[in-house]
Amino acid sequence: MGGVFGRHDSSKRSSHGSKLETKMVESMRQRAAHGTSVKSFNSIIMKFPKIDEGLRKCKTIFEQFDEDSNGEIDKDELKHCFQKLEISFTEEDITDLFEACDINEHMGMKFNEFIVFLCIVYLLNDPPASEAKAKMGLGNLESTFETLVDAFVFLDKNKDGYVSKDEMIQAINESIPGERSSGRIAMKRFEEMDWDKNGMVTFKEFLFAFTRWVGIGENEDDDE
Repeated sequence: MGGVFGRHDSSKRSSHGSKLETKMVESMRQRAAHGTSVKSFNSIIMKFPKIDEGLRKCKTIFEQFDEDSNGEIDKDELKHCFQKLEISFTEEDITDLFEACDINEHMGMKFNEFIVFLCIVYLLNDPPASEAKAKMGLGNLESTFETLVDAFVFLDKNKDGYVSKDEMIQAINESIPGERSSGRIAMKRFEEMDWDKNGMVTFKEFLFAFTRWVGIGENEDDDE
């Protein structure tokens, strides 16, 4: 996916993602009100290996949902697994979640897209999401997901549920103050996240970039 993924279809997704994005922003604002344990961007980087290890544990869940074992989860497979687990997401909920995470519109979520899907479900506070967290075993990955939420909250300086370019620059400068390279690093990281090119990064966009930062790509083999 890299830095340009999803930019070509942002207008198509805005109508589908608006309701889900509103839920994510509100959940993130609530988390931000409690603060974060993250003190610098460097401390996030130091946690990459541990986060990577935690995210790769999602492979077991992915394989359960990928019923035909083709390396992608289509919407019918997603719906079927929710039905088997007796999770009460509506058809609209499933469509919104699927379309938000099937970022290249190939009608199937690859592993890194599924990780974003799981993180979004973990973040949401409504009853179906709570059901899903319990029945999908996401509690076992709580520390990993909480680290990701804390990292986003650290970047979201004004606690509005989004990360702006200025906030990213501020976060990087706090880690490497006074270095000329800090601004370039901040801009590169921000551009990797802001694939809608609207100057504001959502938690979903942050997650897609993060899977690349820790080395989880869309085409990696199971044994990697």
